[in-house]
Amino acid sequence: MHLVDITMFWSHQGGGVQRYLRAKHDHFRALPDMRHTIVVPGALLAHSPRIPGIPLPFCAGYRIPRDRSSVRRVLRALVPDVIEAGDPYQLAWAALRAGQEIGVPVTAFYHSDLPALAARALGEYGRRAAQTYVRKLYGHFDRVFAPSRYVAHRLAELGIHRVQLQPLGVDTQIFHPCRRDSAWRAKYGIAARTQVLLYVGRYALEKNLQVLSAAVDRLGSRYLLIAIGGGPRPPTGSRVLALPYETDLTELATAYASADMLVHAGDQETFGLAILEALACGLPVVGSDKAGVGELIDGSVGATVSSCTAGEYAEAIQEVTLRDDPALRLRCRARACVYDWSRVLPRLALQYRELVDAHAALNSLGARRAA
Repeated sequence: MHLVDITMFWSHQGGGVQRYLRAKHDHFRALPDMRHTIVVPGALLAHSPRIPGIPLPFCAGYRIPRDRSSVRRVLRALVPDVIEAGDPYQLAWAALRAGQEIGVPVTAFYHSDLPALAARALGEYGRRAAQTYVRKLYGHFDRVFAPSRYVAHRLAELGIHRVQLQPLGVDTQIFHPCRRDSAWRAKYGIAARTQVLLYVGRYALEKNLQVLSAAVDRLGSRYLLIAIGGGPRPPTGSRVLALPYETDLTELATAYASADMLVHAGDQETFGLAILEALACGLPVVGSDKAGVGELIDGSVGATVSSCTAGEYAEAIQEVTLRDDPALRLRCRARACVYDWSRVLPRLALQYRELVDAHAALNSLGARRAA
C-alpha cells in the first residue's frame, strides 16, 4: 500500500506536523507491505518529490504551491493507494481532485483549528466564514482524523460526519528523563535554586506568550522562563530568555528533562505535542484545561488553568513548585508512554488499510453492476 502525505505545514524550523510525518515515515518504511511518500512545497528531501513553492513571509518558513495543477500531476505520477492532506489550503483541494482523478480514497488530518484562528484575527465574522469553509472542504474527505475529542466535537458540530479520533504520539526513547543534564542549565548561567519554566512552540499570538511573561514577573526573581521556538512574537521580559527553534531532537529532549516545569498558555490547541514530549521527559506541565491540552494533563501530572490570566498561571506554577511529590515525574512519564508512536501508528495504519479495502470493494461492486 502506497500512502502519500501532502502538506504546506513543513519548514526548516520543524514543528508538530513535521514531527508526525517523520515518525510516520520511519515507522511505515519498516513495514514490508507499506510505502510512504511525503510531498511538501519546495522540499529537498530524499523521499519527497519536489513541487514549486513560494515562501510565505512571517510564517515559519512555510511555502504555498505555485499552482494546483502541478501538484495534481505529482500526485498522479506517484500512483498512491491513499492520500492524506495535512493542511486546509490549496494542497487539500489538490489532493481531493487528484484522488478523484486516480480513483483512490483521500483523508485529511485536522492539525489546525481554522475557525478559532480566524476568530482571533477577525472576530465573529471571521469565525463564521472559516466554519463555512471548513464545512465545505472537509465534507469531501473519505475520513478526517481528529487528534483530540475537542477537535472531533468541533467537526461534528459543523456537520462533518466521517471523523475518526486519532491522537498524535511521541518518541519515548528520544524524549526520556535520562536526558537531564546539569550542563544545560550551566550553559545559560542558571543558579541552582532557580525554577526554570520552559515553553516550546511557535512564537505566535494564539500561544498567549505575554501571559506567561507576566506570570513570571509576578512570581519574582526565583523563576526564569526559557522559550524555545520561532515566529514573529517571541516572549519578552526581564525574567525571559527566548531561544531559537531547536532542530536537534536530542538537544530539545535535554532542555525538557533539565527544566523544572513546562508552561503552555495556548487554549486553542488541537492536540499539544510539546506537552506530550515534556511529559515523556518526566516534566510536569501547567497548561489550559481547554481544547487538546486539557485532554493530556490534569492535577496528577501538573496543573490546569481555567482562565488565561497571569494571576492564575502564577498561582498554578507556584502550587506545582511547592508540591512535595516524589512520584510526580514518574506519573508524567507513564502518561506519555501511552502515546508512544509504536502504539499510535499501528492503529493509524489499520485505518488506511480499511479505507483502501472498502474503496476497492466499492469499485468492484460498481464494476459488477455496470457489467
